[in-house]
Amino acid sequence: MSERRELALQVIDEVEKAVVGKRKILEKIMTAILAGGHILIEDIPGTGKTTMALAFSRAMRLKETRVQFTPDVLPADLTGFSIYQKETGQFVYQPGAVMCNILLADEINRTSPKTQSALLEVMEEKQVTIDGVTRRTGDPFIVIATENPVGSAGTQLLPESQLDRFMICVKMGYPSVEEEIEILRRAQSGEAVENVFPILEQTVLLLLQKEVREVFVHERIYRYIAELAKATRENEWTELGISTRGTVALTKMAKAAAYLQGRNYVIPADVMDVFEDVAIHRIILNMKAKVGHIRTEELIRRIVEQVRQPSLQKRR
Repeated sequence: MSERRELALQVIDEVEKAVVGKRKILEKIMTAILAGGHILIEDIPGTGKTTMALAFSRAMRLKETRVQFTPDVLPADLTGFSIYQKETGQFVYQPGAVMCNILLADEINRTSPKTQSALLEVMEEKQVTIDGVTRRTGDPFIVIATENPVGSAGTQLLPESQLDRFMICVKMGYPSVEEEIEILRRAQSGEAVENVFPILEQTVLLLLQKEVREVFVHERIYRYIAELAKATRENEWTELGISTRGTVALTKMAKAAAYLQGRNYVIPADVMDVFEDVAIHRIILNMKAKVGHIRTEELIRRIVEQVRQPSLQKRR
């Protein structure tokens, strides 16, 4: 277990060749990949979102497809379509972009809601249904999507049902002065992503994900996760709290976080470490919160302070 865990850490090290000063974010993304979830990277243009996504796909040697989402991208471009062949007199399926292991969805909120909704089935069930025929994607199948902040020119709001299918949402943020100087140095020596070497392959990643699923979760941890979810739903500032899909995602993320720490069991700190990333895009604030200038991050902080952490020591 420890040797394979080291491979996951080596992937992070490789991605750091292309992405400077974002180790914590890289760890969160690797945690979500091990948990088998989809990742949404939100920030302003030019902060390295696409570079990070490309670096991860290169470091894991998986079949990747990159789609630059624009208003003219159609649902069939993603799911595929059937075309009539005159020679055979039959309709033949032409695979869409989702027939891969990693789908890099660049600026996903610049396309139409109809195209965004085409991803719902494939993100949840790893399959698409065209003309009544269901076809499976690659295994694993992970969507790493980037989006610009809502309100940027040409952006569309993602439907809540689609947001809920992303396991985590993370933000890059601006680099520090020293980090930006290092980025400038690396930019002079060539394309940073080209320096990333493959560490994993498909079979190894599937094995890592299997080991993560086997990480033990105590009954008290399950209750702690349920209490956190309840607190997001039942408070004076929330219009919509974490869904049941969100609690499942939180459990998976906590197991993957424990695995990366070298443990085969989850502790409350694992849940706390990933809670904001799992919850921040799922919580919708009500008008009272907006009038009171309550931000989602502040609400999450209050919930973490409010819900008591369980003790895993044996009771006497």
